[in-house]
Amino acid sequence: MSRYRGPRLRIVRRLGDLPGLTRKTAKRTYPPGQHGQNRKKRSEYAIRLEEKQKLRFNYGLSERQLLRYVRKARRVTGSTGSVLLQLLEMRLDNTVFRLGMAPTIPSARQLVSHGHITVNGRSVNIPSYSCKPGDVIAVRDREASRKLVETNLANPGLANTPSHLEFDKNKLVGKVNSVIEREWVALQVNELLVVEYYSRQA
Repeated sequence: MSRYRGPRLRIVRRLGDLPGLTRKTAKRTYPPGQHGQNRKKRSEYAIRLEEKQKLRFNYGLSERQLLRYVRKARRVTGSTGSVLLQLLEMRLDNTVFRLGMAPTIPSARQLVSHGHITVNGRSVNIPSYSCKPGDVIAVRDREASRKLVETNLANPGLANTPSHLEFDKNKLVGKVNSVIEREWVALQVNELLVVEYYSRQA
């Protein structure tokens, strides 16, 4: 099974805060497992692996999907790490989450795959759809869809809408104005270590 469906707080305890995965915070600060409290010094490989796992679990990707994004980022001019984060942040499920329509990325993925979201007036049910500047993302004009999103908007996952997005809460319509800038990525991650991890794997 490629997508993780186990306890989310266990992952948060191991990797740190993952705003896209869950809104809960762990009571215990040490990692899970029998030896969580007396961990030895981590190797360089373990540190790179952890950074890679942060991306996987926060954005809800399989290993194969993340590898595909890394390869795509390598083909684009510019810093591979920054391009990788931009590709992940511009996914439709993440954009719906960042607009505040859903409390977490898994919940945003469900909204998209159940046909509650439209892009440029057309229903899109592919969570990995890549949003582009100028795209208009709206809630489908159905009572069930509107009620779901209105409930979620009362308790958004992240307080601030990033600068590359705008959202009209009354009309339930959002717009992508540009590609996200690095400072607005909510996840605390060292993307260079992720790129290094995959360059050593290849």
